[in-house]
Amino acid sequence: MTRLRIGTRGSLLALWQANHVKARLEALGAGLTVELVVIKTRGDLILDVPLALVGGKGLFVKELEEALLRDEADLAVHSMKDVPARLADGLTLAAISAREDASDALVFPLAQPAASASEDPLAPLAHGARVGTSSLRRMCQLLARRPDLDVIALRGNVDTRVRKLDAGEYDAIVLATAGLTRLGHAARIGVRLPLTLSLPAAGQGALGIETRAADAATRAKVVAAMHDEAGACAVRAERALLLRVEGGCQAPIAAHAQLVGGELTLEALVGSPDGLRVVRGIRRGPADAPESLGHALADELLARGAATILAECHAAIQPLSPPRA
Repeated sequence: MTRLRIGTRGSLLALWQANHVKARLEALGAGLTVELVVIKTRGDLILDVPLALVGGKGLFVKELEEALLRDEADLAVHSMKDVPARLADGLTLAAISAREDASDALVFPLAQPAASASEDPLAPLAHGARVGTSSLRRMCQLLARRPDLDVIALRGNVDTRVRKLDAGEYDAIVLATAGLTRLGHAARIGVRLPLTLSLPAAGQGALGIETRAADAATRAKVVAAMHDEAGACAVRAERALLLRVEGGCQAPIAAHAQLVGGELTLEALVGSPDGLRVVRGIRRGPADAPESLGHALADELLARGAATILAECHAAIQPLSPPRA
């Protein structure tokens, strides 16, 4: 009998994702048992501060990585959009899943009547509407299209955010389509935002399974259960761009790649939080060199003004120190 321990956060979405991986692993058979190890991350504990001020992408990953390194878990399941471009030493991304819908979605209060059809996805939002999001990336792109909107910080898990919306704190909120669908909330999606309006975060819609680099046996099982090469190829290009621009949650950065045949198309942007400046680009390249494509587009964006925007964002935002034990 072989036992595997999955490290996971305790939110409903994280547990759905971990149980999904658990079921796929157990389907391999061969006397394999899988259990969940629920771990609190810093991002789960600090809910009253914007993500950019708390420290960035590692907020939902660091404690899970520490559990792997202490041998308290054998693998960790992450939303790929939460995974920093650099992993902790001794760890590796063993598998990247097939990608769900990578788009962002507008969610409206239950009491609001259904929006009429319009060519403008943001048409249902009245002038000055209060829109909740925890993402500078989403804020930047919303304000670039609709500078009249009042974009307000929104933290908490999916259900908490939806409850705040229905309680009247916001006129709409923006969430990932994949998370809403996984939790059975697809009916709450008011408008799926096209990629031309809201380009997603690197890795959005995909799951990543992290293991110890030296644990070849667990890696092999994870690959057999979860790995999708097409999804991984696209995510590798996006993460290569993220690494090159040294992006986290302190600046609006978006990247999305699609594989068609043997060619990858990568689109990305870097912008200012107020949406007044957006540097956007697109490149195509062979599927067997996703990192090269990501680096090339990153270098192009940096040369066209993204470097200045990023420097200003990092200078303006000073992350809070970790809380004392």
